[in-house]
Amino acid sequence: MTARIGNTDVQSPFGSLDGTKLSMNHIKIWFTAGMGFFTDAYDLFVIGVALIIFNAYNLPGFDLATTIFGLPAAGFIGASAIFSAIIGQLFFGFLGDRIGRKKIYGVEAVILAAGALLSAFSANLYWLILFRFIQGIGIGGDYPISATIMSEYANAKDRGKLVSLIFANQGIGSVAAVMVGLVSIISLPPDMAWRMAVGVGAIPAIAVIYLRRRVPETPRYSLLVRGNAEEARKAAGMLGTQISDTAVKAREMGVAAFVRKYARLLLITGGTWFLLDVAFYGTGIYSGPIVSSILPISAGLPLQLRLEKEIANAGIPFFVGFFGYFTAVALMDRLGRKLTQLQGFVAMAALYVAVSSLAVTSGISITGFAVPAALALGLYSLSFFFIDFGPNTTTFVVPAEVYPVNYRSTGHGISAAAGKAGAAITVFFFPSLLSSIGVTGILHMLAVVSIGGAALTLLMKREPKNTTLEDASREELVLAH
Repeated sequence: MTARIGNTDVQSPFGSLDGTKLSMNHIKIWFTAGMGFFTDAYDLFVIGVALIIFNAYNLPGFDLATTIFGLPAAGFIGASAIFSAIIGQLFFGFLGDRIGRKKIYGVEAVILAAGALLSAFSANLYWLILFRFIQGIGIGGDYPISATIMSEYANAKDRGKLVSLIFANQGIGSVAAVMVGLVSIISLPPDMAWRMAVGVGAIPAIAVIYLRRRVPETPRYSLLVRGNAEEARKAAGMLGTQISDTAVKAREMGVAAFVRKYARLLLITGGTWFLLDVAFYGTGIYSGPIVSSILPISAGLPLQLRLEKEIANAGIPFFVGFFGYFTAVALMDRLGRKLTQLQGFVAMAALYVAVSSLAVTSGISITGFAVPAALALGLYSLSFFFIDFGPNTTTFVVPAEVYPVNYRSTGHGISAAAGKAGAAITVFFFPSLLSSIGVTGILHMLAVVSIGGAALTLLMKREPKNTTLEDASREELVLAH
């Protein structure tokens, strides 16, 4: 394999790394990196469980009728970790390029775990919002660092599979959250049930802190940024491969030059992630109210049984979405990132329109469907499959490939922060939207958002599949002296 140095093609120092076969060491890095995303998705669903319990039992200190700055407290609870994730993504993304991936890897997991544990011991709504804000910083920091490390260790043929496999831990986290939420509400009193469900999210992060601190600096950062060939050879040796003795480094690039060269790409990776998260987080955190409008629960049932059914029903779309993550893993390197993302957005738009068109409404309330409710729920749940077998996965993978080594975690952090901005906006205003335009109005809005995501995806020119990171990112290498 070759890399471009000025006007000359030379042998890439990473040819052996790019051409190596998938190994157990790749899987070990996946496990180490993936547990943070287990907690990210776990938190997305489980805070919805907490909101269901707060709404049903009006626990002391957790009255959702409380307003903060004139806005519903539920919006602050749902959005606090998302707002702070933006800080984590930008800050850790910047540090990952400035001081290295290795030096800060594991710090984000400590913050994430601490936030989850503290949330479980919150005395009231205000403390819960604060501790979830802390947790969000750790969740945000996990995005650019884990994605970049996996991308820079992966071989060219399986890079999409390996990076998307990290993100697929969200599918496992979603399913686990449904199960833990159900077990908690069945076996514990309400005030303990939500605390147990929230606190369990700390366990996966705690489990990998030590492993993250032991991961060597990536070969590409070691050689191309630090100029440390010995450190690069050591990292490559962990995968049973090696790097050549070609003395090269990444061309230094100022912030202004980076922005000029990659501005269009930042718009695409950040914009598509923004639009995706408007749909994903809105329907995710408030899955309970949406599913309940499709599949109503009888008010005559005992409160405990109603809650169990609401949590179980809210989890149905997440179970369907679980298979979408691993379909993306299986097909990412065959279909390519662009086609996978495009078909996901188009399918989402079609399904949102289909479900809203089949609804029978009175004002903003759904009173029934022109088809059996189970079929309507199936169509709505299928949107989660295409979210995950589509833009929810690709928007995570692409930024880890298309930016140069000096700005790779920064570019990913900016893109991820744009996504979380979309998530924060929709989660914050979703309670108000539900009461003003109803579920069908929200679905129409999300259909338009999905069409916008598809249109922006069409602007993507470079397909990263089966290419080296240097080719995918238009990396410029120069001879090292």
